[in-house]
Amino acid sequence: MNFLVILAIVLLIVAGHQLLRIIELSRGLKKTNEWRLTDTDNNMMGKAMLWFMILFFAFFIWQVERWIDRSLPPAASEHGAIIDTLWDWNMYLVIFVFFVTNFFLFYYAYKYRGNSKAVAKFFPHDNRLEMAWTVVPAVVLAFVIIFGLKYWNEIMDQATDPNKIIVELYAKQFDWTARYTGKDGKLGSTDYRQISGSNSVGMDTIDTQGNDDILIKSDIHLPIGREIELQIRSRDVIHSAYLPHFRAQMNAVPGMITYFKFKPTKTTVEMRKDPYTVKMMEGINKQRAKEGKEPVIFDYLLLCNKICGASHYNMQRNIIVESEKDYNEWLAKQKPVKTVAEKK
Repeated sequence: MNFLVILAIVLLIVAGHQLLRIIELSRGLKKTNEWRLTDTDNNMMGKAMLWFMILFFAFFIWQVERWIDRSLPPAASEHGAIIDTLWDWNMYLVIFVFFVTNFFLFYYAYKYRGNSKAVAKFFPHDNRLEMAWTVVPAVVLAFVIIFGLKYWNEIMDQATDPNKIIVELYAKQFDWTARYTGKDGKLGSTDYRQISGSNSVGMDTIDTQGNDDILIKSDIHLPIGREIELQIRSRDVIHSAYLPHFRAQMNAVPGMITYFKFKPTKTTVEMRKDPYTVKMMEGINKQRAKEGKEPVIFDYLLLCNKICGASHYNMQRNIIVESEKDYNEWLAKQKPVKTVAEKK
């Protein structure tokens, strides 16, 4: 068998050599120089450009249709809906420009294809064209930037709701700890020098204001329709608190407290029933079944969006958005820091 394979390869090499030899000999029979293109050649290449343009656009549309269901579900926060709107309009603009510019690129390649009878026109400059392709993009980008800055300032403004819920997200290699305020609505102060096995987030033991704080190492619960103020800290390296379904992200920087606020608009149960989410999870579980894995259900996620070390992928927490009643019942079952310390 090995001998036959080697023989076949040798015969293919010999056949290829003979074919190249025939092509080389045929060149001598032509009456024109080999490198000179004819009008027939140029017409063929011009039409090929048009066909390539059609196939190129068709492939782009197919790609969008094929992968659109792999994008995130609808935003589950108030500001997230605005971000999605800005994203959509920017994509519409980019796609419009993509089609227009590429259409003219390929069309002009066809229209101005080589022709032995054509005479080139000397056209070095046109002030009107220069003005058009300078002013029009500038005006469009000005609108994009103005609206982007307007909504960015609103999103990043300080939380104003007196009934806001303050949650601290404490990052370290390689997990998250959530700290909730107690009945006083305030978090106790922290001191990195007091970090220890029993004080993993470095709470200042002298500050009695933190005695009613609640530490959570499992699923993070949030109520729907309430303003959530996230205070984000890091023990070691730069992490990034990323809540993709709420369109929220903020770096966790050692030595400082960063901040983000948002208001959830859909409970976890409601999002699980969303038609797009149902379809998305069906696709995920179909792939998991092929790999012999158990099916999963949808959950909001807290992720780290910085490559912070070898176990970066472990920095994940489920977020459960629920009704005010369910949230209060869950919170009532959690033990404050002081109670936990007394038991130890």
